[in-house]
Amino acid sequence: MGSEIQRSETTLRVNGKPHTLLLDHRRVLLDVLREDLGLTGAKKGCDHGQCGACTVLAAGRRVNSCLLLAVALDGSDITTIEGLPADGEGPHPLQRAFLDRDAFQCGYCTPGQICSAVGMLAEAAAGHPSHVTDPAAPPGRPVPLDRSEIRERLSGNLCRCGAYPRIVEAVEDVIP
Repeated sequence: MGSEIQRSETTLRVNGKPHTLLLDHRRVLLDVLREDLGLTGAKKGCDHGQCGACTVLAAGRRVNSCLLLAVALDGSDITTIEGLPADGEGPHPLQRAFLDRDAFQCGYCTPGQICSAVGMLAEAAAGHPSHVTDPAAPPGRPVPLDRSEIRERLSGNLCRCGAYPRIVEAVEDVIP
């Protein structure tokens, strides 16, 4: 009674490819990506949603995959670092910028940093304000990204090596 593990068939479209899995209701997306699908780019850092090493995109929005129950994402589109760019041709512009700017040292947080930056650029383009956005800015219009906006929007992603200045420069390089 109650000791039976609950499972559900769950379909996740990961990097454009559907995967249907029978998943324990308690499993988080990060573990499914790494253990079941062999996508090890997203990392388990703190396992509490505080470091951002596990950041991926769910329906285009950045999420901490260590906190999300995989079954709750049934039918969702998930993009990991392995799925950038979507066309599969060469590195994503942010990946190229990170390489060009040497915006990483050990590289552990880099996949999460890049996925977060991709999501952040989309949020700013869609007009989503941040804590430092000028309150007088017209709502719904793209938010201009200066260094302060970039730092604030990426503040949920930690880098123990301290590559922050180069990360900001890499993001600046790809701002349209």
